[in-house]
Amino acid sequence: MRLRRISYNSPVVLTFALAGLGALALGWLTGGASTTKLFSVYRSPLSDPFTYPRFFLHVLGHADYGHYFSNMLMILVIGPPMEEKYGSRGLLMAFAVTALASGLVQWLFFPGSALLGASGIVFMLIVMASLSGMRNGQIPLTLILVLVFYIGGEVVRGVLARDNISQLTHIIGGICGVLMGFALGRRA
Repeated sequence: MRLRRISYNSPVVLTFALAGLGALALGWLTGGASTTKLFSVYRSPLSDPFTYPRFFLHVLGHADYGHYFSNMLMILVIGPPMEEKYGSRGLLMAFAVTALASGLVQWLFFPGSALLGASGIVFMLIVMASLSGMRNGQIPLTLILVLVFYIGGEVVRGVLARDNISQLTHIIGGICGVLMGFALGRRA
C-alpha cells in the first residue's frame, strides 16, 4: 500500500482541535484577555453581547498548553470513531449540547468562578464510546463500568478535592454523553 495524501478524516474533531489551538494562541498573544472575554464562561449580565457566545466557546479555551494537550489528545483518539459512527452533524450537535449545558450550569450556579476547557466534551465522548457497542436494547457492561469509574470518581473527587478542576463539568459531560449516545444511536 502506497500513501498518496493526508485526509481530513474527521472534520468536526480536527476543526475543534485547531480552533482550540487558535484560541490558545490568541490567548497567549493577548496576555489572556481573549481567553477571559471569549473563551471562558462566568456570570455576566445578559446585556453583555459576549455572554451568549461564551456558553459555547468556553470549550475552546484552555489555561495553558498542558491543559489543551490533555483534552485534545483524548478528543483526537475517541472523537474520530464517534464522528464516523454518528456523523459529523450528530457529533457537532453533541459538542454544542454539552458546551451549552455545562456553560449554563456554570453561569447559573457558580457566579464567583469561571469555566474553560474541553473536559466536558472529553467525558461526553468517553460515555458515547462506551454506548456505541449497544445492540438490541442491551446495555453494555462497559457503559456501566465507565459510569461507575469515571462519573463515580468525579463525584468522589468533587466532594473530597479542593482543586481548580470542575468535576461537575465532567459529570455534565457524562450525562450529555448518555443522552446524546441514546438519541444519536437510534438514528445511526
